[in-house]
Amino acid sequence: MSASNATDELSPLIQVKQHNIALLFANYLTSLNIDAKVQKNDSDYIIYCATSKIDQAKEIFAEFIADPYQEKYQQAAWQSGQVAQVQDNSPSLITSFKEQFFAHAGGVTLTIFALCWLVFIASLLGFARPTFELLHFYPKLTLEAFFASPLRLLGPALFHFSWLHIVFNTMWWWQLGGSVERTLGKGALINLFLITALVSNLGQFMVSGPNFGGLSGVVYGLVGYVWWYGWLAPEKGLMISKPIIGFLLFWLLLGYADVLPVNMANTAHLLGLISGCLLAAVKVLLMKGTRS
Repeated sequence: MSASNATDELSPLIQVKQHNIALLFANYLTSLNIDAKVQKNDSDYIIYCATSKIDQAKEIFAEFIADPYQEKYQQAAWQSGQVAQVQDNSPSLITSFKEQFFAHAGGVTLTIFALCWLVFIASLLGFARPTFELLHFYPKLTLEAFFASPLRLLGPALFHFSWLHIVFNTMWWWQLGGSVERTLGKGALINLFLITALVSNLGQFMVSGPNFGGLSGVVYGLVGYVWWYGWLAPEKGLMISKPIIGFLLFWLLLGYADVLPVNMANTAHLLGLISGCLLAAVKVLLMKGTRS
């Protein structure tokens, strides 16, 4: 994060215990064009800010500390991409990452995240074939097949074929799913997972058959949901930046252009995106309808 070149222009604002909280707030101040930095002081961290902005920063901190994991604070940290200077005895990167990882994600987000990785690790340990047979979509979709193994309707979302595949999908699931769960609650994320997984899996099966897998249909559902929810109800603070939307839409087009070195479940991606957008629109319309 940027800090004033002249240290005497900065004054101590507040002292906190947690390193990640200090960094998060300093990043947010920087996003508001208020120079800020973090310094280690024994076991605590002091946030400094521009002396002329002290009163304003105190008011901002009072709002921040009431709910420091709002989307706008996370967004400022992501957009900053910079690190405050602290002394060498500050908490390790692993400790800071672990705190941030669990602070951002709720129980539903972490459960799906863990299931994907458990399935992937099982496949690496020599259980790829039995795991895939347990989770892959039905060779022929019938009521008898469904009642015999209902999990297979959603199961492909949990199975991944490579390191790149699972890292890409679970990273976006953690980021976007965590934001949805914290903002709208566990029920909203469960419904979103179930519907987008069902729609994307059914669509991909009808186009290419049962041999597909991955959470990417759900991830594109999350992209569409957060995108449209942020557009239709920006006051909720659930949003995704336009460059990220552009990148993921471009990635979708590359899949259809068939220029990527991997096979893409294009139908799952597209139907996931569309279903996520529509779910967000319905959610916002119902929410505004109950208020009127």
